[in-house]
Amino acid sequence: MSTSKPATREEFKQFCLRRLGAPLLEINVADEQVEDCIEIAFQYYYDYHYDATEKVYLAHAVTQTDITNKYITVPDAVIGVMNIFDIGDSYSTNNLFNLRYQISLNDLYSFNTGPFAPYYMAFQNVAMAEELFVGKQSLRFNRHINRVYIDMSWDTKVTVGEFIIIEGYKKIDPDTFTDVYNDRFLQKYCTAQIKKQWGENLKKFEGLSMPGGITFNGQKIWDEATDEIQAIEAEMISSYSLPVTDMLG
Repeated sequence: MSTSKPATREEFKQFCLRRLGAPLLEINVADEQVEDCIEIAFQYYYDYHYDATEKVYLAHAVTQTDITNKYITVPDAVIGVMNIFDIGDSYSTNNLFNLRYQISLNDLYSFNTGPFAPYYMAFQNVAMAEELFVGKQSLRFNRHINRVYIDMSWDTKVTVGEFIIIEGYKKIDPDTFTDVYNDRFLQKYCTAQIKKQWGENLKKFEGLSMPGGITFNGQKIWDEATDEIQAIEAEMISSYSLPVTDMLG
């Protein structure tokens, strides 16, 4: 049964085909080609649409294998890594000899009797000093291999069982959150991709006369679809994409 609000991949596929005229018209595109077009549409959607991904914090318990490899493996759905939480005792506030601990110990009692600005500025200075003299662990990540390389001394910096918190972006699974299939941009873009494939198929029969004098005009369909895709992608960049930020992936 057809539905105007698809909740599965199959319903989404049939919705896009109906936008092109099915079942009234025969859409000369193989099912495998339609699946390819859906994948192309989703790849572009995940790369540029602000609603296609979500910011996540992944808690990873360090294993001996991680220490040996000097990297952490993340799920396939993670497409970008931005940061990791500070690692090691030098940042801990429960260390008696830590500068942060000493500032808290000596200044917290006066919060009700004095301004908050000096305490805030002191921690800003501490953060700057740590950035200059201790530094952050640098990261290297590529989503095609799903590994987060952290450039540090793994043997001394972390222990087995310790947690590393990774800040990144993860794809939203449409099979879990089915409202993705109702995204207006995704529906338009996928329909245009199928239309382009339809035109590409019909171009092979350009000029061939059918009974009754009917001829194929695949080039026109292909040209229309190409113009639609360019317009949709321009709309995506200007209206649906977040400003560029630092992200590895």
